[in-house]
Amino acid sequence: MSNTTHFGFKTVEESEKARKVAEVFHSVAQRYDVMNDLMSAGLHRLWKAFAIAQSGVRPGNRVLDVAGGTADLSIAFAKRVGTGGQVVLTDINGSMLGVGRDRMLDHGLVALAVQCDAEKIPFPSDYFDCVSVAFGLRNMTHKEQALAEMRRVLRPGGRLLVLEFSKVAKPLAPLYDLYSFKVLPFMGKLVAKDEASYRYLAESIRMHPGQEALKRMMEEAGLERVEYFNLAAGVVALHKGYKL
Repeated sequence: MSNTTHFGFKTVEESEKARKVAEVFHSVAQRYDVMNDLMSAGLHRLWKAFAIAQSGVRPGNRVLDVAGGTADLSIAFAKRVGTGGQVVLTDINGSMLGVGRDRMLDHGLVALAVQCDAEKIPFPSDYFDCVSVAFGLRNMTHKEQALAEMRRVLRPGGRLLVLEFSKVAKPLAPLYDLYSFKVLPFMGKLVAKDEASYRYLAESIRMHPGQEALKRMMEEAGLERVEYFNLAAGVVALHKGYKL
């Protein structure tokens, strides 16, 4: 019996989801940063800065940026860990990873860039001081397995940061729905020449677990002291948990 999962609002075979998500990000990679600025009115930069501030990363630390795409977090982490530390940028999508690697080089930063599946991280256990995943978890087929892998590669005392779209405060939901399903796909069509991919991204946000559900998932993956911070009235939430 085959297993199914969600691709936006559609139900697809699990084996299909990775391919479909890959098509989305191959399509949007070159315009991804421009669209992020437009979609969030630049707020994504503040959300990521908050995540960096909450990371506790210090000089000499080892950091894994999962689904790091165009390397916003990797660049910020690299500046924090300095020459004595290590930042590893990973993404399952070669197009996104290529953009991220090039951006890091443009900033004068040489970091390891690895194309890999977050459900099968090719690094030893108990290795990283911090693991981050920003706006990538919702696209993963087996989120529980990915979270367990991220915990595995953390050293004892290390922390996992999950920055992701979440459940917006109820009074704002109608306006947010209008923006997500009307304005966002139109912007995708106009700027990225890809309406369908941005419609999927809006749908994927609605299918992602809310704040409390994701907190439970992280705890079930073995993370402890899990807490979350709502940003922009819950449009985005930062979850943080520790491997003790």
